[in-house]
Amino acid sequence: MSLVSTPAVVLRTYRYSETSKIVRLATREYGVQSAIAKGVFRPRSPFGAALETLSEGVAQLYHKETRELQTLAAFDVIQLRRGLAADVGRFAGATALAELILKMAPPAPLPAAYDAFIQGLDALATAPAGQADAVAVRWLWLLVGVLGFEPQLETCVRDGNAIPVSGTVAFNIAEGGVLCAGCAPPGLQPPTRLPQQAYRDLVVLNDPQSPVPSLDGPHAAAHRRLVARFVRHHLDESGPPRQNGREAKSSAIDIWERGAWVGS
Repeated sequence: MSLVSTPAVVLRTYRYSETSKIVRLATREYGVQSAIAKGVFRPRSPFGAALETLSEGVAQLYHKETRELQTLAAFDVIQLRRGLAADVGRFAGATALAELILKMAPPAPLPAAYDAFIQGLDALATAPAGQADAVAVRWLWLLVGVLGFEPQLETCVRDGNAIPVSGTVAFNIAEGGVLCAGCAPPGLQPPTRLPQQAYRDLVVLNDPQSPVPSLDGPHAAAHRRLVARFVRHHLDESGPPRQNGREAKSSAIDIWERGAWVGS
C-alpha cells in the first residue's frame, strides 16, 4: 500500500459508522475509487465540509490495486461547486453527469473521462439562463463518447451510407447511431425517428466546437429522453429500476430526464 495523490471529484457519499463515511471518487489517475474517510463526523475532523457531492480537490489515498476500498487520508478542496445547487436544473444535470461516470468509468486511469467530467461541470456552472438543459445534454453525450460509446451520427451505422438531408432520421439506440433510408425504410418502426431539426441539433450537441443550440422546453425534454435512453441501454438498465420486485428509487439520470422542476 502506498500514499498517492490525485485530482478528484466527490461523486457520492454514504455513512459508514458513527464517525466515518464511504466516499465514491472520480479520480484522474485511478478512475472511480471507493474510499473510507475515517473520523469525518468528529468535531475536529480534518475533512471539514470538503466531502460534499461534486466537490473538486486533490485526494490523498492509501491505495492498493487489489483492494476495493481504499483509505482517504486527506482531501484538499479546490472548489466546492455549491453554486450548482442554487439552480435545480443545473444541479440535476451535474448529478446526472456524476452518476454516468460513477456507473461507466472503470477503477483504472481514464484521464480523458475525468477531464470531460470537469469540463461538463464547469460548463453547467457558467451556462446562460435557459441553457442548462442543452449544456447537460451535450456533456452527457460527450462523456458517453469518451467512455467508448460515442454515437455514429454522420453516416449510417450499418452500411456507412450518407444520411438524408430532409425528412426524419432513424436513430437506433441499440446499434449506437443513425440509419440511412435503405436500412430504415418507412415501413419499419425503429426505436426513434428524429425530425430533421432534432437530428441537426443532435449533431451539434455532439460537437464541442459548435455553439450550444437553443432548445425550447419540449425539444430539451426530447433530447434529455434520447440521451437518457441511450445511457440506460448501454448500462443494461433499459427498464425502470427494480428492487425486490418493486420499483426502486429513481436514479439521478431518471430525475434529470423527467425534469419535474421545469415550469414549477
